[in-house]
Amino acid sequence: MTLTKEGELFYQKASRLLKTINQTSSELTDIGKQVIPIRIGIPPLLSTIFFPDMLIEFQKQYPDIPVELFEYGSIRAAKLVQEDVLDLALVNMNFYEIDKLNSYKILSDKIIFCVSPEHHLADEKSITIEMLKDEPIMMYNTDSVQNSMFHKLFENAGIAPNIIMRASQLHTIRNFLKHNLGGACLYSLLLDTMPENIGIPISPTIEQEIGIVWQKGKYVNSRVEKFIAFTQDYAKRWLF
Repeated sequence: MTLTKEGELFYQKASRLLKTINQTSSELTDIGKQVIPIRIGIPPLLSTIFFPDMLIEFQKQYPDIPVELFEYGSIRAAKLVQEDVLDLALVNMNFYEIDKLNSYKILSDKIIFCVSPEHHLADEKSITIEMLKDEPIMMYNTDSVQNSMFHKLFENAGIAPNIIMRASQLHTIRNFLKHNLGGACLYSLLLDTMPENIGIPISPTIEQEIGIVWQKGKYVNSRVEKFIAFTQDYAKRWLF
């Protein structure tokens, strides 16, 4: 089913009207100084790298600005920002719709293959995607950028991956690694929280950019502006 020409015109005009209403409501709320939480989407794996510390620092600096967190994969979180369900999202920025959003890169990281010291690949200096053929692998949930990226890499290499689990929680992945049930492709920064595991570099290197995104063409209230500015300043201090 498709809209008629008249229906399409009505839909476009109604969408603009609704967007204007939502923005006006946000502006009036801001003027009225009503304290509404900043709605932030965070992928579970990314949140373990530095976000807790950053959030603590933000709330020390702005104790009167509440924050509400929602766990989603990067793709889902970015979509909810576009739909105005979330104000901001911490995401892996390597997805094709990133240009539809305002964004600020916080850091870059590499993906490594994590295994237990008892894993048969643990002594390798580096591995290729082809070497993961038939290896039991733990993958991310379907709404993550990494999930889409690795499926494409496996497809290009002509490999049908042996995926034994799709997870979003680092604790679950760590338990599987601990019992040498397989390997997982993770951010190298996560290895600092997992000293019991081995991180093997992947060749060629897989670089990933991590940052925050917010909606284009939307009124940004003072609370969200403060969080964006704080994040930019914190990232510079945290990195250097």
